[in-house]
Amino acid sequence: MAKGQWAETGVGAAVIVAAAGFLAYSLTVGGSVRAHGYEVRARFGQIGSLAPGGVVSVAGVKVGTVASIRLDPKTYLATATLDLDPAIPLPADSTAKITSDGLMGGSHVVIEPGAASETLKAGGEIENTQGAVDLLTLIGQFLRPPASAAKPGAAAPAQPSGD
Repeated sequence: MAKGQWAETGVGAAVIVAAAGFLAYSLTVGGSVRAHGYEVRARFGQIGSLAPGGVVSVAGVKVGTVASIRLDPKTYLATATLDLDPAIPLPADSTAKITSDGLMGGSHVVIEPGAASETLKAGGEIENTQGAVDLLTLIGQFLRPPASAAKPGAAAPAQPSGD
């Protein structure tokens, strides 16, 4: 081999070693790649800004992710499939609710464990759910007067006279 070919081979080997080092570093810092856990479904009337890949937590600790979201064409409810850590068995009567990370933040699913002795099984469903609350709509309800309020300039209803 010529001297130039050895140099190119050495540079190529160094690039491969550096790429392997970056991969090892990213797996240790970013968390290792884990196998999927068990999937359960939860149906919500409103999902807000919840998206696939969103966090599922119990007591503030991440226990899974939102695998997918689809609309049930029969009930018009959003069905979220949650991929949960198999090391965390959750009671069958647990409650799932969608909470917001703030006014402009994303949404995530919080599971409040129930008290049942049976646990959620793969393919099961969390029956007790609470959908997302739209904070901007809620604030708007306080800023706008209700439609039934008297309009300015409208005549007040006549009062019976006490004669």
